[in-house]
Amino acid sequence: MIAEIQVAPSPPGTPGDPHAYVEAAIAVIQAAGLRYEVGALGTTVEGEDDVVWATLRAAHEAMLAAGAPAGLSHIKVASVNRTMESLTSKFR
Repeated sequence: MIAEIQVAPSPPGTPGDPHAYVEAAIAVIQAAGLRYEVGALGTTVEGEDDVVWATLRAAHEAMLAAGAPAGLSHIKVASVNRTMESLTSKFR
């Protein structure tokens, strides 16, 4: 499975760290052991379905646990027998 998540906390961060809540979500993704790529507007992950779904939920919850009073997570999911590399290599 390949998925992309964009966490959108409100407010986006703290006065001292404007990306604190997003970084908390990315830290969860990094710790999950999945292949991932952080992009300008979201993070793409690749792996087994159950692990990807659990990681998406954990990333959303990490944004809130880091102190965001509210937030949305925009998620795209593709159930394909392809890899991130196979879908993007032509353009890199």
